[in-house]
Amino acid sequence: MTTDEAKSAADLERLNANLARIEELSQRLVAGLSRKRPVDSSLQGPSQELFMKAAGAYWAEMMANPSKILEHQISYWGKSLKHYVEAQEALAGGALAVPEDSTPKDPRFSNPLWQSHPYFNYIKQQYLMSSEAIRQAVEDIEGIDEAEKKRLRYFSRQIVDMMSPANFLATNPEALSRAVETDGQSLIDGLENMVRDIEANDGELLVTLADKKAFEVGKNLATTPGAVVFRNRMFELIQYSPTTERVHKTPLIIFPPWINKFYILDLKERNSLIKWIVDQGYTLFVVSWVNPDPSYADVGMDDYISEGFLTAIEEVKAITGEDQVNAVGYCIAGTTLSLTLALMHKRGDKSVKSATFFTTMSDFSDQGEVGVFLDNDFVDGIEREVKESGVLSSFFMSRTFSFLRSNDLIYAPAIKSYMLGEAPPAFDLLYWNGDGTNLPARMAVEYLRGLCQDDRFATTGFPVLGEMVKISDVKLPLCAVACETDHIAAWASSYRGVQKMGGRSKTFILSQSGHIAGIVNPPSKNKYGHYTNTDLSAEPEDWRAAAEFHEGSWWPRWEKWLAGRSGRQVEARHPGDDGREILAPAPGVYVTAKPKS
Repeated sequence: MTTDEAKSAADLERLNANLARIEELSQRLVAGLSRKRPVDSSLQGPSQELFMKAAGAYWAEMMANPSKILEHQISYWGKSLKHYVEAQEALAGGALAVPEDSTPKDPRFSNPLWQSHPYFNYIKQQYLMSSEAIRQAVEDIEGIDEAEKKRLRYFSRQIVDMMSPANFLATNPEALSRAVETDGQSLIDGLENMVRDIEANDGELLVTLADKKAFEVGKNLATTPGAVVFRNRMFELIQYSPTTERVHKTPLIIFPPWINKFYILDLKERNSLIKWIVDQGYTLFVVSWVNPDPSYADVGMDDYISEGFLTAIEEVKAITGEDQVNAVGYCIAGTTLSLTLALMHKRGDKSVKSATFFTTMSDFSDQGEVGVFLDNDFVDGIEREVKESGVLSSFFMSRTFSFLRSNDLIYAPAIKSYMLGEAPPAFDLLYWNGDGTNLPARMAVEYLRGLCQDDRFATTGFPVLGEMVKISDVKLPLCAVACETDHIAAWASSYRGVQKMGGRSKTFILSQSGHIAGIVNPPSKNKYGHYTNTDLSAEPEDWRAAAEFHEGSWWPRWEKWLAGRSGRQVEARHPGDDGREILAPAPGVYVTAKPKS
C-alpha cells in the first residue's frame, strides 16, 4: 500500500469513527433534552406586555412625529447602503480587501479575520450598525415610564447580544478555521461538551464555566485550618485556628450570603480573606449555610435570623466568653444582618459591637441592574415555581446572574466549549460560580416581595420575629464596602442605605471592580484601588466626585478600622478550647453536601 493509500484509509477510518460518534452523541442529546421539565414562561423572559407597551409607544410616536422616525430609518438605511456599496467596490477592484471600518472595537470580534476578511468584516460592521440603530430607537422611545424603559433597554440589549454573528457557527471565522484545521474534530468535541452540559442539568443548557475535576473543596479550595464547633439545621459554625500567639479580645463572625457558598472568601491561600483576617490576629468564625432541599420550603427570613444570625452570635459569645462580637455580612447576608441589628436594638441587645457590610443593599428604592428581574412578571413566576418545588433552584439563580453579564458568562464560554471544542479552564472563581445553592420557598418570596419590591425596611418597616424594624434602627458603628461596577448590588444603593441607618459612626469605602473581584482583592496583588470620603451627606455621585482615591486593596484600611473596635490583645483561642466537641474539620460538611431533590 502506498503512502497516499494509507493516508486515505486512515482518513476514511477516522471519518467513520466520527460519524459513529456523532450518531451516539445525537442520541444522547435527544435523551438529555427529553429530561427537561416544563418551566413557567415567566422565568424564561419578561412578559409580552413590556414589548407591547414599547411597540405601542413607538407607533404613537411615529403617528405624532413621523419625521423623527423617518430620520432614524433614513440614517440607518443610508449607512447600510453606503457600507454595501463600499464592500462591492472593494471586491470589484479585484483585491480581497475590506472597506473603511469605523465601528468601535468589541472584544467579541478580536479574531483578526473580523478585520481583514471581506465577508466577516461586512457581517461584523453590519451587525454593529444595526445594534446601534436598535439602541438609539429604544433610547428615543417616549410614553413609557423610566422603570419600563430601563427594562426595555436591558432586554433589547440581551436580544441584540444573542444575535451576534460570533454566536453562530456559519458566521464565526475562528470556529470555522478550527473546524478545518482539526478536520471537524473541534465540532465533535463541542457537541460532546454540549451533551455533557445538558445531561448534567436535566435537559437545560447551562455551559460549564470551569473544569470541575481540577478542584475539590477542602483539598485545594477552602483550606484555611479550622473546625466546625456548632451545627444546627441552618448552618455550621466554623472557628479558624489562630496563626498568631495573641489575638484581639473581641471575636469576629462573618455571615456570607446563602445564595452562594462561603468559600468565595477562602478560594486559595494567596487570595483568601479568611486566612488574611486570621493572620492579622483575630478569632474568626464563619457561618457555612445549609444548601436547602424541599423540606425547607417553610423556612423564612425569621428562621434565618433566629436560627441563623442570633444563634451564631450567641454561640460565638459562649465559645469565647465574650459579651460582644463584631459582625460582617456579605450581600443578602448583609441585608439580613441589618435586619438582625435593627431587631437587637429594639430588644436592647448589645451583643454586636460593630458591623461591616460587604456589597449590601438595605435601601431598594433603586434596585440597580438586577432590578430588571424584580418586576411582577418574574417574581410571580418565581412564586409559582417555589410553591410547586419547595425551593428556588440554584439553576435559576445562576442563570439570572449570568445574564447580567451574558457576553462574558454565557456566550463567550459557549463559543469556546461548543464551537471550538475546548475544555473548560481550571479557574477557581468560575468553579465557585457554578457551585450554587437553592433558596427556601418562603424565604425567597419574603425577600423578593417585602424587601426588593416593597422596600419595606427603608420605608414603612419590615416584620422580624414579632417586631416591626426600620433601617433607622441600625445604630451601632458600621463600615460598608461597596464595589464600583457591581451589577448585583449597585454601590449607589448601598450608599443610600448607609445614609439612612441611624448610627453616628459610619464609614463608607468604594472599591474598584465588581461584586466579587472588588471584595476578594488581597493587598499582595495591588490590583484594584478604592475611594474614601468622610462626608456621607452628599448624593452618591457627588460623594464619588469628591472622594479620595487610594491605590491598592481596602483590606488594610478596614482592618485598621476593625482593630479600633476589637479590644486589647489576649492569648490566642483554638477550636475546642472551651471543651466542646469538634464536629468536623473545616470547611465542614454542609459546604459539600448535595441537597435531596
